[in-house]
Amino acid sequence: MANVQAASKGLSSQYVTFLLGNETYGISILKLNEIIAYQEGTTIPNVPGFIKGVLNLRGIVVPVIDLRERFNMEKKPYDQFTVIMILDVSGRIMGLIVDAVSDVITLGRDAIKPRPNFSTGIGVEFIQGMGVKDNKFIILLDVDRLLSDDELNMVDGV
Repeated sequence: MANVQAASKGLSSQYVTFLLGNETYGISILKLNEIIAYQEGTTIPNVPGFIKGVLNLRGIVVPVIDLRERFNMEKKPYDQFTVIMILDVSGRIMGLIVDAVSDVITLGRDAIKPRPNFSTGIGVEFIQGMGVKDNKFIILLDVDRLLSDDELNMVDGV
C-alpha cells in the first residue's frame, strides 16, 4: 500500500490558484517566485494595454501584465485583494496582476483533464489542462505560452 501512495505522489503536482472574475486558474508552483501586493508601476509608452508597466523589485526591472486585459476580460478596478504574482516566464521574470490568490492545491494526474478543443481561430495554447477539485474546474495555465513570441519580444524591450 505504501508503494502505491508513493507512486501516486510522484504523479501529483502543486498549483497556486487565483481568481480572475468568477473563474479559478492555476499555475505550477514551480513557476512562482513570490506574491506581492498590487502597486503602481512605471508606465511605458507604445506597448499593448495589457502591459501595465514595470516595477523595481529589489533592483530588477520587472514587466507587469494585467491578466484580465490579456484575456480580453472586462476591466475591474484594483482593490485590496489584487496582487501581482512574480513568475518565471520563459526564463524571464515577469509580474501578472490577478484579482486574488486563492490557495495552493495538489492535483494528481487523474485530476487533470486535457484542454478543450475549439474551432480554429480560438487560441487556447496557453491552457495546459483542466484541473478538477471539489467538482469544479480549475483552468491550468502554461505561463510560458501566455504571450506570443512577438509579445515576449515587446516585453523584453520594456
